[in-house]
Amino acid sequence: MAPRSQRLPRLGFLGVGWIGRHRMEAILASGAAEAASIADPSPEMQAAALLLAPSARTVGGLEEMLDLDLDGIVIATPSAMHAEQSIRALDAGLAVFCQKPLGRTAAEVRGVVEAARRADRLLAVDLSYRFTQGMRQVRDLVRSGELGRVFAVDLVFHNAYGPDKPWFYDPVLAGGGCVMDLGVHLVDLALWALDFPQVGSVAGRLLAQGGPVGLGEVEDYAVATVELAGGTVLQLACSWRLHAGCDARIEAAFYGTQGGAALRNVGGSFYDFMAERYHGTGREQLSGPPDEWGGRAAADWAMRLRDGAGFDPQSARLVEVAAVLDRIYGR
Repeated sequence: MAPRSQRLPRLGFLGVGWIGRHRMEAILASGAAEAASIADPSPEMQAAALLLAPSARTVGGLEEMLDLDLDGIVIATPSAMHAEQSIRALDAGLAVFCQKPLGRTAAEVRGVVEAARRADRLLAVDLSYRFTQGMRQVRDLVRSGELGRVFAVDLVFHNAYGPDKPWFYDPVLAGGGCVMDLGVHLVDLALWALDFPQVGSVAGRLLAQGGPVGLGEVEDYAVATVELAGGTVLQLACSWRLHAGCDARIEAAFYGTQGGAALRNVGGSFYDFMAERYHGTGREQLSGPPDEWGGRAAADWAMRLRDGAGFDPQSARLVEVAAVLDRIYGR
C-alpha cells in the first residue's frame, strides 16, 4: 500500500440514504478521495451506494469502520448520533464531515470541536448554502462594505413538506424541530456573511400545529429576533408544512445604509437560487440557476483533506451558531 501522502484519502460513509449518497457522489466526482467503506442499516441504501463505489467494503457500523485503514469519515445518520460518532472518529484519528446539526446543543458541538482540535483533524459540517454561487456574491458585498452598514437581515426557510423519518419528530433524537433542521442554515448564513460578530439578545417563539409546543413535541413553526453587536437585527422565520403556496420559500436578505442584497429561491424550488442587489426601488440580478451547489461543501472538505489540512480553527464558529439555536430554544 502506498504511503498516505502518495494516495487519495480513503473515506468511510456512515449513512448512505439520499443525502449521504449525494455527498458521496460529489466527493467521488471531485477526484479528491475514494470510498473505501459503507455502512447503513438498510440493505437497499447500501446497494444503491455500491452502484457509486463498487469496490467499497460494506460493514455493520462505526465500530467496524474504525478498524479499517481510513483517513476520514462522512456522517449522515440521525442527529442524536452526530456528536458521539464524530468524537469517536476524531479520537481514532479520522477527519470528519458531518451532516447538520453537528450536535443538538452548543455543549455537544463544543465537544466535537475540541476533539478535532486535540486530534488535529479536519472537521466540517454540511452547511451547504454557503456554497451557492449567489450566497458567495452576497457575502462579498456585505463584507466589502458596498452595502454600507448592514443594520437588518431577514431570514426565511419555509418548507411546505416535512421530514419523512419519525426520528425528526422526537425531541430527544432530533434535538428540536424546524429550527434545528432549517433554522441552523439561516443563523449560519447570517453570522458567516457578517464575519461572526458578537451576539447580543436572542428571543424566539416556537409553535407546533398552530399552538404552544407540548411535551414530547418539536416545533413546526418558529420566529426569532437576534440582535448583534453594533445593533444589527436578524429576523428569522422557518417552518415545516406551512401553507406557503409553493414547495419552499428560502431567503437571506441583507439591508444596509447604502443598498441591499439577497439570496432567494426561484419559483418555490429547493435547488434553484438567484442573488440580487437592491438600490432603492431598483434591483439587479447577480446570478441565477443553474448552479450545482449541493455537494460543494463535501467536495471542499475532501479536497482540503487530500491536501493535508488538519484542524481548521474556523470550525470553532460552529459553536457560536449552536449557541444561538440554544437561546432560540430557551436553554
